[in-house]
Amino acid sequence: MIIIEGFPSAELALSRQAPAEFYPVSPALRQRIKEMFGTDDPEQAVRQIVSEVRHRGDAALLDYTLKIDGIELTSLEVSKQQIASAYREVDEELVSALKLAAKRIRSFHATQKDNIGSEFTSLDSGQLMRPLQRIGVYVPGGTACYPSTVLMTAIPARVAGVREIILCTPPRLAGTVPPPTLVAADIAKVDRIFSVGGAQAIAALAFGTESIPKVDKICGPGNVFVVLAKKLVYGAVDIDGLQGPSEVLIIADETANPGYCAADLLAQAEHDPLASAILITTSRRLADEVSREVERQLKGLPRQDIATECLENRGMLVVVANVDEAIELANLYAPEHLCLMVDKADTYIDKISNAGCIFIGEKSTVVLGDYVAGPSHVLPTGGTARFSSPLNVRDFIKFISLVDVGKADLKRLGKAASTIAKAEGFEAHVRAVEKRLEAG
Repeated sequence: MIIIEGFPSAELALSRQAPAEFYPVSPALRQRIKEMFGTDDPEQAVRQIVSEVRHRGDAALLDYTLKIDGIELTSLEVSKQQIASAYREVDEELVSALKLAAKRIRSFHATQKDNIGSEFTSLDSGQLMRPLQRIGVYVPGGTACYPSTVLMTAIPARVAGVREIILCTPPRLAGTVPPPTLVAADIAKVDRIFSVGGAQAIAALAFGTESIPKVDKICGPGNVFVVLAKKLVYGAVDIDGLQGPSEVLIIADETANPGYCAADLLAQAEHDPLASAILITTSRRLADEVSREVERQLKGLPRQDIATECLENRGMLVVVANVDEAIELANLYAPEHLCLMVDKADTYIDKISNAGCIFIGEKSTVVLGDYVAGPSHVLPTGGTARFSSPLNVRDFIKFISLVDVGKADLKRLGKAASTIAKAEGFEAHVRAVEKRLEAG
């Protein structure tokens, strides 16, 4: 991890230079893309996939699963029998943990729903609230399985009142979905599960195929191909955002525990070589101790190679003069996860304007937020916390405006509407109002 000293250098290092959906693509991956699609541009490859799925449906999904994943599927949908049998393959302790997490996630989002407002009618106007009818959840696969992501996406949708939840996730080499993912989907009351991943899954959810129904919104994180596909289909469907690699930024003073700081940096670093793990501290001594702790704790980690690559390329230890400077840098960076490991941490909350989730005090590790705290772990990344929010029940509720104008209201408002319409050059608008005014 590099050490950066002083606010000016830190400000330069933490200024976002790339768009939110930016993912570095290795030369090896570019070569593989070129061999498969005739172009080394990931976005052009994703356009091909989306177009093929839109026009060829299930046949394209089966072809791309074989071409990209090397898996020949005979069926896209996971059967109820497969879901039931998954419980026999998952340790009871994990099932209990998933149920506890589900209970807390459900409770948090139910409370959130109770506090987002309600329908109203005021004089001649009002507001209706309606849940989306059908949503799609994308759960990543690849190097790990993510039952937590199932809970964190499907449960807020169910609490919001969504009628049907469709889940897509990449199959393993045997063509099956990991049992923990199936168990989590059952606990979260997912309606249908399809073993298809990548850009092709996003296209299928956006446009529908013979097997996979078209949805109203797609949510859930994924790799560069998933992010690009979500970007391309936006407009045909809604999306929750363009989530990139995971991030943690820790603000720590001299009272912080260096072992805790190092552990939280590593917990983020083992996600992905492209993840970001940053510590901003007011103490050079703490920075040095954290650096040593990282090296010590890194040894023996099963995902040591991934964590090492992340820390070498995207790990930072930043030393500044005071906590206010650290918070200014955090607001500039707008991290996905922001940890406050400082004395009287709660007194600084009002100064933070840009973060996906704030973790207060040394006991509030990001890991609890990842799994069981309650709020969804699908958070804005890449600096988008400047303008966007964590996944929540509002993502699955739409508002419909009401206009109910009576005779008195027409007389009171019609002339003003007609005047504005004339100023904008819309004569038919003017006549639509005046006909009603003339009729009394």
